[in-house]
Amino acid sequence: MSKFINFPQNFAWGTATSAYQIEGAAREDGRKESIWDVFSHTPGRVANGENGDVADDHYHRWKEDVQLMKELGYKAYRFSLSWPRILPDGRGQVNQPGIDFYNRLIDELLAADIHPLVTLYHWDLPIALPGGWLERSTPEAFAEFTGVAARAFGDRVKQWVTINEPFCASFLSYKYGRHAPGIQDPYKALLAAHHVLLAHGLAVPVLRAEVQGASVGITLNEGPFYPATNSQNDLDAARHADGELNRWFIDPVYGRHYPADMLKDYVKAGVLKTTDPDFIHPGDMEKIAEPTDVLGLNYYTRSIVNTKDHIGNFPDNVHPTPQADEKHTEMGWEIFPFGLYETICRAYFTYKPKEIFITENGASYSDAPDANGRVRDVRRIEYLQSHIEAIGRAIQSGVPVSGYYVWSLMDNFEWAFGYAQRFGLIYVDYETLKRYPKDSAYWYGNVSRQNGLMTE
Repeated sequence: MSKFINFPQNFAWGTATSAYQIEGAAREDGRKESIWDVFSHTPGRVANGENGDVADDHYHRWKEDVQLMKELGYKAYRFSLSWPRILPDGRGQVNQPGIDFYNRLIDELLAADIHPLVTLYHWDLPIALPGGWLERSTPEAFAEFTGVAARAFGDRVKQWVTINEPFCASFLSYKYGRHAPGIQDPYKALLAAHHVLLAHGLAVPVLRAEVQGASVGITLNEGPFYPATNSQNDLDAARHADGELNRWFIDPVYGRHYPADMLKDYVKAGVLKTTDPDFIHPGDMEKIAEPTDVLGLNYYTRSIVNTKDHIGNFPDNVHPTPQADEKHTEMGWEIFPFGLYETICRAYFTYKPKEIFITENGASYSDAPDANGRVRDVRRIEYLQSHIEAIGRAIQSGVPVSGYYVWSLMDNFEWAFGYAQRFGLIYVDYETLKRYPKDSAYWYGNVSRQNGLMTE
């Protein structure tokens, strides 16, 4: 029997993007290079040799994009600021055209009655900062950037995310080398992770000081890990994978220090010399645990893991085991909405954040416009429906979930995958840059307007 699931009043039904993935205009109006500009122009780093030089050309088409959001009925929009567009050298001289661009965007969103949620860092670190996240000076530069952004936009933007997915900004970038700057060194990954978390901790009090009524949080990509069997090796592999992707980041943010079992693992593996790493300075952990208002969670799938003698998608000697009997998106990710419910409940009942946003959730499918320009992406609708139902279940279980942001507003530059993977509610023709709202875009607009959805 079908029933309608109502969501809390003022629930934020939104979409999400990031600057490097959609803006383009890589060399316009004073913007300088980020690590992703360099990485994407390095042969062999990105599928088909693609880059974000033009992307969706949102820098020039922002007005059209906001109008589409308004027409579709979306209530909120999560976007990131391009650090090298605002501070081209990472710190110091402010680039006024960059400030002007985001002022225009924010004003247009507010005029359209769309609530802005700003992410300060979504991986486009200015190349001008020597050593990147391996240097303690970078968190200090980030705090400076935070202050510039807060003073420029804080009169209108009240909701802020400091860092998007610190796991990707550190481990994926400095251990596995799949993201910029493309380094493969486990110790450097731990060092980078610490500095990224420290940057978050330094940014929080800056936002509090500069933005009246600020709501501040961090966004973590989380998901459950299940052992492939009940063997001790597989159980240990799942524990380690969970430690690296999930607990290494959420534990210190909520004042629990780095997980003791992981510190022992890294010592045993020869990555660390002791369980008291030399990169932790006095007062660091207290700064990282600076109290926040909201926890952002990005969820896409679960992983079933076993031990194998190679480097996989997550920690060394662990790789996801494909489940041929389950449905997968075109990213090869299993569709497992229960994992979202599990992730939300674990985060809330373990760490007690004041509220939770689902800051990213979505699916990649390559459905294209037909002769009439219609994109019939039924699979994406089914994916979103099942995951929104999981959120409704979490709310019924007592979790204060206050918003849901679909990844993504539109097809875009999907990092190392280039333009091959399409997560958007809006189809983008990369030849003409014309936008085509997919069936899912209209479906999601109805969910937003009704503040809920009908279940089967």
